[in-house]
Amino acid sequence: MNLSSLLAARHAAGRPVHVALIGAGKFGSMFLSQVPHTPGLDVSVIADLDPERAREACRTVGWDEERIAATTFTADGAKAIAGNVDVVVEATGNPAVGIRHARAAIANGKHIVMVNVEADVLAGPLLAEEARKAGVVYSLAYGDQPALTAEMVDWARATGFHIVAAGKGTKYLPAYHDVTPADVWTHYGLSADEAQSAGMNPQMFNSFLDGTKSAIEMAAIANATGLDVPSGGLLFPPCGVDDLPHIMRPREQGGVLEKPGVVEVVSSLERDGRPVFRDLRWGVYVVLEAPNDYAADCFRQYGLKTDSSGRYAAMYKPYHLIGLELNISILSAALRGEPTGQPHGFRGDVAAVAKRDLRAGEMLDGEGGYTVWGKLMPAQASMHARALPIGLAHNLKLKRNVAHGAVVSWDDVAFDAENETIRARRAMEQKFSGARAEADR
Repeated sequence: MNLSSLLAARHAAGRPVHVALIGAGKFGSMFLSQVPHTPGLDVSVIADLDPERAREACRTVGWDEERIAATTFTADGAKAIAGNVDVVVEATGNPAVGIRHARAAIANGKHIVMVNVEADVLAGPLLAEEARKAGVVYSLAYGDQPALTAEMVDWARATGFHIVAAGKGTKYLPAYHDVTPADVWTHYGLSADEAQSAGMNPQMFNSFLDGTKSAIEMAAIANATGLDVPSGGLLFPPCGVDDLPHIMRPREQGGVLEKPGVVEVVSSLERDGRPVFRDLRWGVYVVLEAPNDYAADCFRQYGLKTDSSGRYAAMYKPYHLIGLELNISILSAALRGEPTGQPHGFRGDVAAVAKRDLRAGEMLDGEGGYTVWGKLMPAQASMHARALPIGLAHNLKLKRNVAHGAVVSWDDVAFDAENETIRARRAMEQKFSGARAEADR
């Protein structure tokens, strides 16, 4: 609760926190909009595949020409990392690139804030351990739902509550799993022309709709908090904020959960498409169990919504502000040496699942694409099934047919075992799952 005063002291001493931003898309732009209003925070270098687009993004969010002229723009992420910066923000969204940048930041003694949750779920436990050994911070990105949820879990545990469930809200119907970029905009109430004129990427937006992003974010939360993953994947139960304590409790208590202590996503739509009353589409939540009768009485006395037993209650945050809140992670790393959430184990994984009958010879097109969506699985179950991680299901050719709805396995695709990203994934699996790497994997 003292980040602003710590930053003010650095500003007064003429020692600003220097940041390198890699990826000037929507998340990066939202962060950049706050920089001119945060004395003591300096984005000295911005790396983007299109540096001129990054300059224009700065103008769009309100940077003046003097600030733009004082900033280095480059297409080379490695150059940005090697500069005189304290914190690297990785916001590319590309898992392979994100892993490479994280390792480069760690090697250069820089803190790394991983906006790139796709990379975090693919190999984050390994990257976080490498950072800890190097004496730098590897952090989830505050403002994004995984870090906000991890914060709520930490708050609940630190105050002595039992965690029943934690997660976020989203717009979900079962049919969304098969949606492709060709028809995604109808579900957002937009035409393709409207979306294109707004610069919206259909594959990226589809990853939010088809369940992939939810699975990735819940895996990140599970790996950061030690919470379990539902054995059959996410349920996406329709649930408003007032019903969280009633619905998000174990089945034997009348709820939908197979057990307490799991991650889960609640839907803002009933299964027939009607909107949920007081939905949590943009927010995060944690459901608590009172550890004793006295605490349960306090729930009632202080107005918490509870289930009928009075022992289950919920806390929630109705909105998240994405990149507008990212300063919290940057300053926490630079000024406190603490992450805003980081993986400590491999509990959740996201497997590629066929959106339709796939044929041998087809090329997988990854997250939010035409061929596969990402399903949350317990890590051990994913390993046992030899499931292909969604973060690697891009530009891989199928060796055999895969039925609609089936998990794509490593045996179904041709791949280069010496690929840098695959090797990082293998190293993470070996270290954190206890699984023996097989020679043909």
